[in-house]
Amino acid sequence: MRSSKTIHVISAHAEGEVGDVIVGGVMPPPGATIWEQSRWIAADNRLRNFVLNEPRGGVFRHVNLLVPPKHPEADAAFIIMEPEDTPPMSGSNSICVSTVLLDGGLIPMVEPETHLVLEAPGGLVRVRAECKDGKAQRIFVQNLPSFAGPLDQTLEVEGIGTLTVDVAFGGDSFVFVDPAAMGFAMTPDEAHDIARLGVRITNAANEQMQFRHPTLPDWTHFSFCLFAGAVRREGSQLHAKAAVAIQPGKVDRSPTGTALSARMAVLHARGQMTEADHLTAESLIGSTFGGSILGTTTVGDTPAILPEISGRGWITGIHQHMLDPSDPWPEGYRLSDSWGAR
Repeated sequence: MRSSKTIHVISAHAEGEVGDVIVGGVMPPPGATIWEQSRWIAADNRLRNFVLNEPRGGVFRHVNLLVPPKHPEADAAFIIMEPEDTPPMSGSNSICVSTVLLDGGLIPMVEPETHLVLEAPGGLVRVRAECKDGKAQRIFVQNLPSFAGPLDQTLEVEGIGTLTVDVAFGGDSFVFVDPAAMGFAMTPDEAHDIARLGVRITNAANEQMQFRHPTLPDWTHFSFCLFAGAVRREGSQLHAKAAVAIQPGKVDRSPTGTALSARMAVLHARGQMTEADHLTAESLIGSTFGGSILGTTTVGDTPAILPEISGRGWITGIHQHMLDPSDPWPEGYRLSDSWGAR
């Protein structure tokens, strides 16, 4: 076999959402910070295209690039590549990265708990992994500070009408909608409609509103639409279904860790969740993430929570992505049948 490029990947998923991890074959991108490196990756686009586009990738795939950390406290750093974005943080991807680092032997595992610090583009996240028999069985991630944006906003969506939406940040930027108000029961057979409608809502939000992050001035868009199911409470235990529409048109198979963090920020802002409560978010495939509020802080002048999310990850394979020099599609290709069909 001949190849002008060989990229070594350990594949993984967190509660159903694919988050592959590049462990070799790619030099660290230029940049003084992980955020600057992630902006270089986003602007250059060659690595993103190579690993995300068909035939190596697909709309279902996220890929994380391990890079040397910049912060002295961090054990490892990672840059997240999603189908359309290179975001500040991702819950499912941080769980996949932690699982690969520990189960793959890149960082020594300590039983019954291993503690490590990861540096995401948006900042440090602290990880606590419950480990047994050589397996990281559950990953707890202290996510980036999360905050509610303007709540109960009016949004016009062509073909739907007027919606009442909330805005929040949980490591990435969200617009929330009420699925019941649009007739969704949050069942697996609704995934196609939720994905397509969610992208339309996200696009409408980006046309009519602007997301503002106090300390990341160049992050000015909404990434996702969260279909935020009704919250059920039994004592201090809260439960809600969640479906996140990801550009260009798919539903997250996991409950989305950044969405859970953002949801807890909104519930806290409304006085509906405290540090004594625990929220379980359930995806369309029935997988769950757990969420707690560890405390409060501020991001700039914006009140915020310190969220912790948890979930499980599994390694699914080891791959070497190669490029034959005669391949006429060196950066792959996309078709609208799966990449954002409307």
